[in-house]
Amino acid sequence: MASSPDSPDTVARSYPRTLDCVHCGLCLPTCPTYQVLGVEADSPRGRIYLMRALAEGRVEDPQAIRPFLDRCLDCRACETACPSGVRYGEILETTRAALERQQPTPGPKGFLVRTMLWHVVARQGRLRFAFAMMRAAEVLGLRWLAAKLRLIPRHMAEIAPPVPTARERRPLPTGLHKPPPGVTPRGRRVALFTGCIMEPMFGRVNRATLDVLLQNGFEVHVPKAQGCCGALLVHAGQPERARQLAAANVAAFAGDEIVVNNSAGCGCALKEYGHLLGTPEGEAFGRKCRDVTELLAAEGLTATPAERPVRAVYDDPCHLCHGQGVRSQPRELLRQVPGLQLVEAERAEDCCGSAGIYNLLQPDVAQQIGQRKVDRLQATGAEVVVTANPGCMLQIDSHLRRSGHPAPTLHVIELLRPPSPPT
Repeated sequence: MASSPDSPDTVARSYPRTLDCVHCGLCLPTCPTYQVLGVEADSPRGRIYLMRALAEGRVEDPQAIRPFLDRCLDCRACETACPSGVRYGEILETTRAALERQQPTPGPKGFLVRTMLWHVVARQGRLRFAFAMMRAAEVLGLRWLAAKLRLIPRHMAEIAPPVPTARERRPLPTGLHKPPPGVTPRGRRVALFTGCIMEPMFGRVNRATLDVLLQNGFEVHVPKAQGCCGALLVHAGQPERARQLAAANVAAFAGDEIVVNNSAGCGCALKEYGHLLGTPEGEAFGRKCRDVTELLAAEGLTATPAERPVRAVYDDPCHLCHGQGVRSQPRELLRQVPGLQLVEAERAEDCCGSAGIYNLLQPDVAQQIGQRKVDRLQATGAEVVVTANPGCMLQIDSHLRRSGHPAPTLHVIELLRPPSPPT
């Protein structure tokens, strides 16, 4: 390998972890790519064997195994199933980084991923400008025309919902927010991580998160200097850039407050800053992080949510249930919503096929995985689909729209808002 021996992302670093795998095969039924493709090399067990062979020098061309690693969603379902405690996600991400350093992904796809993730997604100002341009294109009918003329891939056009209006895209005010008059303060302060895509695409979810925390008596600090968590860069084999973002967030959230987030993918990445940065500061930061459902379930709701007389199904985001071990808390909170009937879907912990930008890079496999997911959700007869991650919301909503199903896809926190005061 071209990387230096002391690099934190060499294949050698992950080699000892591959030896924990006893090749029992319990991970196979949980792996979304193995379920769809039925190929051993596209399973966790098969990929670990390939990565072990790479570390041992038994692979002549390291890039030959790359397609199998690229087809992995990094959903961590195999970690939940593994009796040996294999840290598959860490092994995969370390190996991807080493391969990307040795030979960056070629062609337009590789260039676009490297350029967009670092120069647009990781820069909030540029990201907001990009969304403003996309909104203008929609208003002028250019998006419809581009899709009609196939100037943009069909799968990209189907996944992306309409860009929210400028009002909906407005960022949360930074600084300290206190509970409104009439709400009994808890005397607890938390810091809110607002994310990158969450701001312009799901601003309503961020506003609902802030509102629910305030209505339940928390003081909420929204740091101005925070930025992208770096998860997409880690998944794309660019941990060096992700570390820059991680270090900036650790500095932005200095203090003892719990750091609350509403995105399962971001939350998993934030909790793993200790591994990413390899510093005591990163470890300490990770211990402070909580998903908003995790916090509210532990502290208890003091404000009763507004009545929602609907049949709803909750779908587990991979990086919440497998990555963070948060399963019961969202359901506990939803059961406290007056009038809401919560039903369960078959295999609710299976991946939906979003996995960051996986559905853009591997559209065929993602489509099959997503269709399996939505078929099971529809079978419940639910009127509303509820989840806790922006990528899952986009993926599930796109499949529901494609199938003509009217069920909206909402974030858990949106159903926890108390009734609006009478005007």
